[in-house]
Amino acid sequence: MRISRTPPRYGPCVVLAVLGSASAASADDFSVKLEPGVAIPLNAPQRDLYDTGGGGMLKALFGLTPYLDVGPAASVLVLPGQAAGAETGLAWGFGGGLRIKRPHDAVGYAGASPWLDVDGLYVRTGGLNRAGFDAAVGVSFPIDADRKVRIGPFARYTQTITLQRDGYDSTDAKILLLGISLEIGSGINRAKPAPIEPVAAPIAEPPAPIAAVDRDHDGTPDDQDHCPDVAGPADSAGCPAYQKIVVAKDKLELKEKLYFAWNKATLEPASYPVLDEVVQALKDNAGFRVQVEGHADSSGDDDHNQTLSEQRALAVLAYLASHGIANDRLVSKGFSSSMPRDTNRTAAGRENNRRVEFVVYFVILKPDGGQ
Repeated sequence: MRISRTPPRYGPCVVLAVLGSASAASADDFSVKLEPGVAIPLNAPQRDLYDTGGGGMLKALFGLTPYLDVGPAASVLVLPGQAAGAETGLAWGFGGGLRIKRPHDAVGYAGASPWLDVDGLYVRTGGLNRAGFDAAVGVSFPIDADRKVRIGPFARYTQTITLQRDGYDSTDAKILLLGISLEIGSGINRAKPAPIEPVAAPIAEPPAPIAAVDRDHDGTPDDQDHCPDVAGPADSAGCPAYQKIVVAKDKLELKEKLYFAWNKATLEPASYPVLDEVVQALKDNAGFRVQVEGHADSSGDDDHNQTLSEQRALAVLAYLASHGIANDRLVSKGFSSSMPRDTNRTAAGRENNRRVEFVVYFVILKPDGGQ
């Protein structure tokens, strides 16, 4: 290796040519690789004249197959002189070669790609132009999901061939370059998914209207009919037009009070017309089950009121049963003064709280009258 103070003037032109070829390459099979490293002279006289230095190589690589790349290369080696005031050794190399590698889109091993390359070189050292070659091994790893950027260690052996000349050392210069390579390329060629053609949603047929159920055929649907098993006009919620009672959805409401003997469970005759209509309503509506509830005001002892309310409810139940209503459709219960309808502070309020109520439970009947 001869000494050169400045690089050859055409060196930058070759580097620009390499970069120019990179820009013109296909985006699907092209990459640029930079290899900076530590340059170590391996033999005399370079080992005796120079210390460890630095260098690097710039490559443009065109993929011929997933396993083989070719392309131009440019390199530089800088070795500082050992002696005080000694000049620095500088060598420029230009050429190209090929690289064998594991495909960059291979699966497994974290995307690692071991590689081997060789280059033929034209080497310029000082005022001498010589031939040379290099060979390198390394491995690169992707650092992004698309594998466009790769990095990894390498070792490159460079040998400059020196022809026999009188007065010159004809030993070939041998340099080892150790470093980290950085490669930027097109990455994985991911196939774009085929566009999905929009499919018009079928127009759903509107569901057929569900015919309203009307068991008694009185024109009032069962979900609105308070008497679904007996015909009645719509203005009385599908029930017959009773005079003294109103058939609500969940109870029989009495338009008149029931009367009992004072402080007893004996029904007064004035209560019979009302109870007779209750009997008729239950006969008309065979699906009704009734809980007869007795209520008292807060006057007197609680135990006495409880007993009295239970006995009055039983008296009403007995009247209904004696007029043809089956016992399995009837139940009675006393609540004493626990469920007041009105205030117990006035006589009128206490009068309202002393009452009998009929809570209705519906049972859907089969067409033959069974449950």
